Amino acid sequence: MEFGGFKHLVIEQDGAALVVTVNRPEALNALSQSVVREFERLVTQLEMAGTDAKWPIRGVIITGGGEKSFVAGADIAEMNAMSPDQALAYGQSMQDVTLRMERLPLPVIAAVNGFALGGGCELAMACDFIYASERASFGQPEVNLGLVPGFGGSVRLQQRVGVGMARELIFTGRRIKADEALRIGLANRLFGSVEEMLDAAKATIAEISEKSPTAIANAKSAMHSMIHLSVEEGLAEEARSFYQAFHTEDSVEGRTAFLEKRSPQWLGR
Repeated sequence: MEFGGFKHLVIEQDGAALVVTVNRPEALNALSQSVVREFERLVTQLEMAGTDAKWPIRGVIITGGGEKSFVAGADIAEMNAMSPDQALAYGQSMQDVTLRMERLPLPVIAAVNGFALGGGCELAMACDFIYASERASFGQPEVNLGLVPGFGGSVRLQQRVGVGMARELIFTGRRIKADEALRIGLANRLFGSVEEMLDAAKATIAEISEKSPTAIANAKSAMHSMIHLSVEEGLAEEARSFYQAFHTEDSVEGRTAFLEKRSPQWLGR
């Protein structure tokens, strides 16, 4: 599958990883409507790939171009010319992108270098986990503009860091540095440079690529569906997911390879 024709997304394959770089340096990589449409097209292409073990891409890394910003947020200049109905459609289109990213069968890592504010923080939180360079900063500063988060921040920040911390960050519009993001559980890992961060993200995708594509897809789907469930409901969902995984050809191959003391040959089904 070829990923061409994008203006603001630079897309490169590096081993098993598809590295997607948001590239609008003149606007600190802000999420304009055209960038959102490009993300919609990219996600559609990734959905089509499914879990085919013959497809070389086994994970996605989203990062920002330049040294200053991952994604600085929504495009405020564009928003300022919108009617309330147009702003609603803009927000809902990005919400749809983030939901579809969460449902991809592939793992998605946010590699945050610089500003991840507003829509940028929301984009990062729609990824499965976040790696950050020491220069990264995070925040939901919408209240400073008389607004509230519109791309999922009100929901996902609570899931990531808890209700109290999320309310403090959203009510104050405060920006936090990378070490604080690591401490509160917003970021998974912290790196001294962008290069170290990207290398680590690629190494994680390479590690994941050695596993069954169907197992990764089933695990991601199950964990996404369990977020709001009680323990009892979550256990029932886990049992359903385990039952579904047990029927896959990859499960048969994995168990057989283990008993035969050889490396499994995944089929992606």
